[in-house]
Amino acid sequence: MTETFNTIREMCDTFGVTARTLRFYEAKELLSPVREGQKRLYTRRDRARLKLILRGKRFGFPLEEIRQLLDLYDVGDQQKTQYHETMQRARVHLENLRTQRAELDEAIRDLTEQINWGA
Repeated sequence: MTETFNTIREMCDTFGVTARTLRFYEAKELLSPVREGQKRLYTRRDRARLKLILRGKRFGFPLEEIRQLLDLYDVGDQQKTQYHETMQRARVHLENLRTQRAELDEAIRDLTEQINWGA
């Protein structure tokens, strides 16, 4: 079965990122496109990894943590390790976000009171 490749332009269009972003992720060794001279060709694996990278960034995970989770794909246990580790880290991250939200809500209440007091 022949693998289909995507060019950098196709990846940019599909995922709404810039070529610079793709090159940055390549430099960070998060993506590893096939090279044909100066041309980068992205595999199905690269597409899946980029989707996970962008999802992780949207959820607020740092790139290093995203890398660690992506590297778990290579363990070879049909992603069971990655799934469990991802869920554990997601729970911790969610709790941190809830704590931050509570702190922001409190700061908003305090600031609103200060503004209303001075009005």
